[in-house]
Amino acid sequence: MPSQPIYAANPELLLLTPPTAGVLEIQLHRPEARNALSTPLLQALVALLEQAASDPEVHCVLLSGGERFFAAGSDLAEMAGKDMVAMLLDERRQLFARIARFPKPLIGAVCGYALGGGCELAMHADILIAGESARFGQPEINLGLMPGAGGTQRLLRAVGKSLTMKMVLSGQPITAAEALAAGLVAEVCADADCLPRARLLAAHIASKAPLALRLAKEAILQAEEMPLSAGLALERANFVLLAGSDDRHEGLAAFQQKRPPRWQGH
Repeated sequence: MPSQPIYAANPELLLLTPPTAGVLEIQLHRPEARNALSTPLLQALVALLEQAASDPEVHCVLLSGGERFFAAGSDLAEMAGKDMVAMLLDERRQLFARIARFPKPLIGAVCGYALGGGCELAMHADILIAGESARFGQPEINLGLMPGAGGTQRLLRAVGKSLTMKMVLSGQPITAAEALAAGLVAEVCADADCLPRARLLAAHIASKAPLALRLAKEAILQAEEMPLSAGLALERANFVLLAGSDDRHEGLAAFQQKRPPRWQGH
């Protein structure tokens, strides 16, 4: 029997809870910098996600920040030392792209500030649970900059043109309630309940058939990238693919026999 993967990370960047009931929990942990997204932090996060992607024991990942901030932005001290050529060659673009390719459900729990790169990272989650203190914003304009890791593109697809223009051009954040009304987050709850609620949802999702989760996520994300006809074709192809899976037969048998299904992931 192959040994289970050992998850490890620098505790000055990330805190880990080993996989439990199919859920790997990752917490951003640079409290002295309000969880500013340095390149080493993003590298460590990508490494963990890619390890989790190939681990059959992980069905879902929960990403959180602190009680007062999810991530207050990119690491400005790091960015200040880069000229135009350095920014053009910056590894961060590829790191965010690798996060976006994570194939399993990614749940985000946000309390406090998710600004700039922090808001962009939060938008990589498939489902966001927000505490009442959450504030989402793209304040780059205040520094003579603009979003560079999806803040104009992902935000537009999440909340529409008018609110995206307001957030990006004014630099003003929105509240958790505004984010819920706009469709940026799925739920808002008291700060004390945010992480427990996200854990409960992650565990519930992790109890579903792994292959079905992966193919359903793929179809939903691709809907933003292709016309309706192509999206419907992909949805149908994935639906048919699942018809040949062992888990589909197990799911139907478990339903008929009135017992919990025993998923195998294939």
